[in-house]
Formats: sequence, structure tokens, C-alpha cells
Amino acid sequence: MSDPITMELEPSPPGLEAEYRTIFTAGSLVFLQELVSTFDEEVDKILRLRISRKTHLDLSGDLPGFCEVTAPVRSDPTWRVRPVPQRLQRRHVDVGDLAPCDTQRFIQALSSPAQGLQIDFDDGNCPTYHNQIKGIYNVYRAVHNQFPNAPKISQAPVLMLRPRAWNMVEHNMMVKGKEVPGPLCDFGFLMFHCGKLLFDSESGPFFYLSKVESYLEARLWNNIFLWTEQKLGLPVGSIKATVLIENVLSAFEMEEILYELKDHSAGLNCGIWDYSASFVNKFGHRGAFLLPDRSKYVNMEKLFLRSYMDLLVQTCHRRGALATGGMAALLLPQDRDSAPYRAALANVTRLKLLEIKAGVDGFMVYDLGLIEPMQKLFKLHSQGDNQMHQLRDDLTVTPDDLLCMPAGGVTLYGLKYNIAVGILFIDAWLKGKGHFFYRGQVEDSATAEISRSQVWQWIRHQTQLEDDSRVVTRGLVTELTQEVMGELKVVTRCHTVRGGERLLTAAAMFLEVVQKRDFPEFLTTYLNLDHTFLSSQAKRHEGGAAGDMPKPKL
Repeated sequence: MSDPITMELEPSPPGLEAEYRTIFTAGSLVFLQELVSTFDEEVDKILRLRISRKTHLDLSGDLPGFCEVTAPVRSDPTWRVRPVPQRLQRRHVDVGDLAPCDTQRFIQALSSPAQGLQIDFDDGNCPTYHNQIKGIYNVYRAVHNQFPNAPKISQAPVLMLRPRAWNMVEHNMMVKGKEVPGPLCDFGFLMFHCGKLLFDSESGPFFYLSKVESYLEARLWNNIFLWTEQKLGLPVGSIKATVLIENVLSAFEMEEILYELKDHSAGLNCGIWDYSASFVNKFGHRGAFLLPDRSKYVNMEKLFLRSYMDLLVQTCHRRGALATGGMAALLLPQDRDSAPYRAALANVTRLKLLEIKAGVDGFMVYDLGLIEPMQKLFKLHSQGDNQMHQLRDDLTVTPDDLLCMPAGGVTLYGLKYNIAVGILFIDAWLKGKGHFFYRGQVEDSATAEISRSQVWQWIRHQTQLEDDSRVVTRGLVTELTQEVMGELKVVTRCHTVRGGERLLTAAAMFLEVVQKRDFPEFLTTYLNLDHTFLSSQAKRHEGGAAGDMPKPKL
């Protein structure tokens, strides 16, 4: 009887043979196989636990609250997270949504005055085989000081490596007959090739952890970190991770998440759109949780979001951890002397000043031109490397505060905007891109999630438009989809038959997802398992034209 095959791996995409050989070495593959074999069952458990919690909420009609079982952790005033290294103490402005497969932008960001870079294999990245290999290879080159026009890694902004979230799998690799969890694939290669060098240069290894839903998931990550440190000969606590609180359930477990990652914590992060979308994810079928038009009624000044940010800052600072805010997605116009430039900068300044005054220790921007103005804003309105001295002891946040939906309805503009963003995101994925630009902003999977979530929820509850009292139905959404297609062809510079077919396919896929009886939990999961997306990437892998698409269904 022959030995079982422990790992199966797809060959290199065309044109990436050298990168493939650099990353997929015998040593890295053995390390990854051991990592996956050790933790694969635990990953399955936490994914099943997510389903179980959602089912319980649906069947019982209960609402989340602060967990009684973990009350001793919250009531114990003595524990603190281990202090972070010096290079993480002052990170007022990070660059966000930095897909590392975009070599030119990656090098520009490495040479920027930002204090940190969110190296994003998740929200701002489309996880094609090509993009993952190219992205990991570019991180490898940066850490090994192989970019001739970029500063050495010890002088560059710190890399905050963001692997895929637990909902994603790597289709091109199998261990013991199962596709590999996406985050273990990304984390494993990055740590094997870069972890020791980052540690020796006092520049890492530092991570962002996406879409963590419970303290048990934080415990799993902590165990992964301990195992990896032991395997690679790193001291305990070498790995530091910032957890993104992107889910309403994890908002009730912030202290527990910090506690589980005590030695490895770099703090918590709050952002607006994934967090808002999680309300639809968990409670979207309940009329009491109808989320109004995000373009008009949802912002960080609303009680449910302001309470979430305040609680995050209070929790982090009480435990000696850093609290970071969301990303400014606005793009600055080129002409710095123009009125549109001044208006855009004033808008970002107003929103980010709210976060600084709430006590955050840093936040992200997409536009590199925003780095220095936002650093000046921090210097003007705060003192020291961070704001951990702001303990916010005066604050009390209740479950009702966190679950209070803002008032408001649905506008025609907001509905069409959500339709457009949802379609353009799917179109971007079919092109192998993880983010795109629309109406002066960068859009990624977070804005796509809230967009398609709201359209699904408005159809489900047959919500009336404020403008003319029409009801949001499948028919109306289909009609408006046809209306916006003209603009979207211009936005996507869709000048070929193939490009037109791809955009129509994206529109058809969007209509499919917003009409589902049961809400698809993550749009990225839905796309990553969809035959249309997979076949479009397979054609590219085989050397076909980038736009080759199945025939559109719309």
C-alpha cells in the first residue's frame, strides 16, 4: 500500500516561475504542511462554532451581551497586555488596503513617511493564485532588502501583515486531501520566509487579524503564534497582532480577545463598514435591525458606531493596548490649490479629528497624499507617541448602546450607489483586482459587503424609498441595475466586447447574491467558491486572455 499524499500543489502561474521557486521551497512546504496538519481541525471547529452561534441567535431571538462565563476576565483590574516593541508605539498614520501584488504602489508606500503599512492579503486584495504568490514574493523582497529604490526594512514603515480571514480557503493547495485555510497559507509562508529577519531587524513580525468573531478564535491565533515561535526559534511574544473588531459579536468580547492574546497583542482596530455589515449578517432578517441608507444615515457619529469606538478605546487603554481607527477612503484631487482638494481634505480632517478626540492611537489612509496632513493633525491634537494615557474612565457603554440602530430610511441615490459598488467589486474580482475607485473613493470588500448587505435587507423587508414611496423589490433592483450600467461601463473603461460581457456577468452575479433566500455570510466566500470566478481565474492561469468570461446571464 502506497503512502498517503500529504500535500498537493498547483504549478506556478505563467510568468511567476522564479517567484514560485523562491516561495515554494522544500523547507517552507514542510513547515506549512506541519502548521496546517496541527491546526486544521481547530479551524473547522471555530467555523462550526460560528454557525452554531448564528443558529442559536436565529432560533432563540436572543441578542448578544457581555458573556457571563468570562466575567472574571473583565472584572479583574490587574492584567495587562505585554508592551509592544518601540516601532509600534507611535503609529499615527498607516497606509491601508495595500495589496502587495501591486509592486509599484508597494514600493511607493515603503518610501512614504507613513509609520506603518497594512500589507493586505484580505479586504483590498483579490486572492488569485497569481496575486498571492506575487504578494508574498514582494514582502519577501522588501524584508530581504531587495528593492533597490526602497529603504531598508529597518528604516521603512513597519509592515502590518494582514492574512486572509478564516472564511477563505486556498484552492491551489491541499494538505491531507483538504484545501488549506487561506490565513494559514498566508501566515505560514510569511513567517517562514520573513519572521526571523523581521524580528532581528526589530521590525516585526506584526500582523492584522481580520474578521475575528470570538475570544476562542483569538485563542486559536495565540496557539498558532506560540507553535510558530517555537518552530522558528523565536522568543515567546515576538509575534504581535492587531485584531480588527469587524463583527458585532466580537464587540462584546474585546477584553477577552485582548486577554487571549496577552503576550502577542498589538491592540484592537475599529472600522465602519464590515462592522455595520455584520448587523445584517447576524440580525438582517429582524425588522428591528433594519439598517438605513449608509450614504445618508450611517457614520461614526451615530450612537451604535460611536459607542463601539468608545468602548474599543476604553478597553484597549485600560489593558495597556493600542486602539486604532478606520481608514480614510477618500482620494485627494491632483490640484492642491483647487476647491475640490480643500473640500476633500476638510472632510477627511473632520472625520479623523473625531477619532483622535475619541482617543485612538492611530488610523489608516489610502491616499499617500493624506499621510503628512493627518500626521500633522495628530501632532496638533494629541501628545506623545500614543494616547494610552486617555483611559476614558468616565465612559459607560451598554449593550443597548451597541445595538441601537440609527433612524432613517432609504434613498434612491443610496440604493443605486450600493448596487453600483456591489457590481463594480465583483467586476474587479473577475479582473483579479481586490479594490477599485469610484466617485473619488477607494472601494474594497468592506464597502462591497455593506452595499450588497443593505440591498438584500431592503428587498427582504420591502423597504419604501424616501423619494417616491416605491418599494424596494427584486424588480426595482433589477430595473435600477439596468439604469446604472451605462455609468459603470464608463467607470470601468469598458470599451471591448469582452469587457462588456464581464460587467454584465458581474451584474448578474450581484443580482443573484442579493436575492438569496438565506443571506450569504461573506461576499468574498461566495465569490471564491463561485464557478464563474474560479473559471475566469483558471483561464488566466492557463494563459488565456484576462477578460475571458462565461457568457453573461443578465
